[in-house]
Formats: sequence, structure tokens, C-alpha cells
Amino acid sequence: MHEIRLKSILDNDFYKITMQNAVVKLFTNEIVKYEFINRGKHEFPQGFADELRKAVNAMAELKLTKDEKKYLKVTCPYLALPYLDFLEGFHYDPSEVKIEQIGNDLKVSVEGLWYRTILWEVPLLALISELHYEMNHMERQTNEEVINKTVEKAIHLTELGVPFAEFGTRRRHSYKVHRLVMDALIKDKKSTFTGTSNVHLAMMYNVKPIGTHAHEWFMFHAAEYGFKMANSIALENWVNVYRGDLGVALSDTYTTEVFFQQFDKKFAKLFDGVRHDSGDPLEFADKTIAHYTKQGINPLFKYIIFSDGLNLEKVEEITNYCRGKIGISFGIGTNLTNDVGLKPMNIVMKLISVKGINNEWIPTVKLSDEKGKYTGDPKLIELAKEFLRIK
Repeated sequence: MHEIRLKSILDNDFYKITMQNAVVKLFTNEIVKYEFINRGKHEFPQGFADELRKAVNAMAELKLTKDEKKYLKVTCPYLALPYLDFLEGFHYDPSEVKIEQIGNDLKVSVEGLWYRTILWEVPLLALISELHYEMNHMERQTNEEVINKTVEKAIHLTELGVPFAEFGTRRRHSYKVHRLVMDALIKDKKSTFTGTSNVHLAMMYNVKPIGTHAHEWFMFHAAEYGFKMANSIALENWVNVYRGDLGVALSDTYTTEVFFQQFDKKFAKLFDGVRHDSGDPLEFADKTIAHYTKQGINPLFKYIIFSDGLNLEKVEEITNYCRGKIGISFGIGTNLTNDVGLKPMNIVMKLISVKGINNEWIPTVKLSDEKGKYTGDPKLIELAKEFLRIK
């Protein structure tokens, strides 16, 4: 078995960088905790925790290079210069990560200052995924098959006439497959491929890094300010940091219904669009169109980024339904970076608690548009539903 190591500090989702910039500016003292959730009940072979620990320890050596800093400065002018200086001096601290294996079960948690620990989630999931396939000796399709399959998907999506991006870092089969997929996606200059959520690969392939914020942005605000204020304060803080840039709002942390109650005319005009990440995409499109119309905004001047478990069939169905009603774009993850003839992993890592002023842990919850995707303490989930009047 060869050692699995990350090759760049920017081998991460862009929204981790954009959120870290905002956290460095607004929340320098907050301490948080993340936890690995093995949704797919995958079994991990003996020695897995040791190999993962080696890979995590090696991440302490990663540093932002001069070229990477220059790239961020030129490509992402909305990232504050003091933040780029901070990132240049940043290094991962492996002591923030606890890894334990009991039999075939893996436990991983991260604890520390939010502005530091925010970068761990995506690379940890990518390493767990890659190690899982490697250590279980699971053989994937050939490089040629992966490339051909990806080219076919890109052709189909381009024929549909929809912009699409690659969002598959966290559950990719491996770094090598990720590179093969990117090689295939940039082949056709007429393609509607717009970019990738992976900052390292966006720089390498000279495409746009794509992303704004994740559920944890809203989950943190709920723990800090209460469920009722979470959406509005989270959006307000985002606007205050980015002043109109990075204008795609994630809508489903406490259900889309609740989100749209607070996504008033000001936010609806300021943000370019919204991202769909759970629940029925066609229902979501209807709700979004109705909301913009109610605010006196032409939905065709706005757009939805669909990013929930997409494959070609789903993209085609959504496109046919939404065409001519609202702008649309797609962020396709695992179906691009882990479609190699093996079962993709179903793993996540979530912000589970925020430390309060009296050093007590305040649990976080997420109530997406799919009840099965609710995460957090069951009692607090019920409390949140009661506060927000969710049935």
C-alpha cells in the first residue's frame, strides 16, 4: 500500500476558504466541535485509524505557497489581504483531530478554535474515502474508462445547455481519480463546464473556484443567536463581509419554508441566487420562483444552484422543468469523482457543538428539507421545530 498524502493546503472546498475568511474577521474566539458521521455504516479494516493518523499528521507540513497566495489574491479579490497573510502562516494542527477505531467502527472528531478547525472537514472525508478503497483492496475501473465516462457526461450536460461545476472533493474515490475527471472535463472548449469547488484543482486547471457557505455557517449562528435569528443574522454577516460578492445563499439548514420567511426583498435583491441541497428539487424551484415573484423580482434574473445527489437523469428532469422560468446551474459531486464501478461512500462530518460563554457546549442541529437528513441532539431538534413552527 502506498502512503496517501494531501498535496496542497488548497486541496479543499472553496466554501471552507470563504467561510474561514469570514470567521477570521468576525469570530476569532469561538471554539467548536465537529464529528464524523458514518451514514453508510461502512466497515473499516484493522489499522485504518493508524493510517488515517499518519495522513493527518503529514498535513502539518502543508503550507500556502507564494504562487497559491498570488492566485488567491488575483482570482478572489474579495478575500481580505490580512486573511491571505494569515493563510500564508497557517498550518494544520493534528492535535485538534481525535481518531479512534473500535473493531470495524471509526470515530473521528475535531475540536478547537473555529477559525482554525474549519479547514479539517473536507480533507478528512477525502482521506477517509481514499483510504477505505485502498485498504479494502477494492479495484476501480481503468483510467480510460473513468475519462470516457466523464467525457460522455460532459457532452450530455453541454447538449442540455446547462452550466455545471464539479463539487466532488469530500467523497471522491481518490486524488488520482479527481485529476482524471478534471482532465476529462476541460477537454472540450465548447463545454458548459464552469469550474470546481476544489481550490487546488481550480488553480491547476485554470478554472473558476466555486462556493460560498455551508450549513455550518447557519448552524453556528443558531447556536450563538438562537434558531429564530439564525438565517437573518447569518445572511447579514455574510453581506457585511462580502459586500455583494459570493452571492449564493444556502436555503435548507432550517427548512426552505423558514428560510424564505427571512430572505426578504433586501436579501433577495442582494444575493444572486440560492442553492438547493435537500428535498424535492422541483418543489424547491416552485417555492423559489414564487418567492422572487412575490418580492417583485423577475426569477429569470436570479438562479438556483442544484447540488443534491445529482446524476444525469436528475439534471435533465430539473432542466426541463425549470427552463424559461428561472436561471439554473448544477454542482455535481460524487457522480463525477466517485463513479468508478464501486459503491460510493456515504459519509459526512458535521459541526456538532459550539462552546458557550460559561464553557458549556451548545449543541447544533440541522433541519434540512428531508427529515432523514436531520442531524443533532433529538431533544434539540424537537425544540427547534417547536420554535420555528415546523411540523
